[in-house]
Amino acid sequence: MNHRKDIFKKLSQTLKTPKQVQAFLYKLEYNREKGGETLRSAASALAKKQAHCFEAALIAAAILECHGYPPQVLSFESQDGLDHVIYVFKKNNKWGAIARSRDEGLHGRPAHYRSLRDLTWSYFDPYVDKVGKITAYQLAQLDDTKTDWRASTKNVWKAETYLLALKHISLKSSKKRYKKLLASYLKNGPMKRQKHWW
Repeated sequence: MNHRKDIFKKLSQTLKTPKQVQAFLYKLEYNREKGGETLRSAASALAKKQAHCFEAALIAAAILECHGYPPQVLSFESQDGLDHVIYVFKKNNKWGAIARSRDEGLHGRPAHYRSLRDLTWSYFDPYVDKVGKITAYQLAQLDDTKTDWRASTKNVWKAETYLLALKHISLKSSKKRYKKLLASYLKNGPMKRQKHWW
């Protein structure tokens, strides 16, 4: 499998910053899983040139660990069961994220956030749609999933199982805030891209 991992060392020679990795992921087709659900390894997702949120997080982790960033992700639990996974990193003691999504507001963030909770709150508003709302979050180290998330030729479902079993930290919002966001979504659709998002 080493030859499959070599691709990340090669990519890291040109993709040297989190922002560059985010720009690279934007170029990949979003994996809508038309042939059935997938959780491809980073190498397999790259080979397909498409990735959904968790697969994109794996790609980001595999590239940036070549620059010394730990392979870690942030898991969001949603009230509708459609959870979201993003790659997270620290720079100058602030948190940022790299992410891929069908929704504009759920992509990456520059490292401006003092805590993971603050970073999670930056996703709360754009997450709200007809049924979605972030209810909890948790940091996870990918190597703790005991899967070959970098180079496996098979789906790495154990990584998803690990996140689902992980105890998440509750994120509670006021009913007034949620109702306002829901009303805005129903009237105007998804939140427009903000300047402070990547």
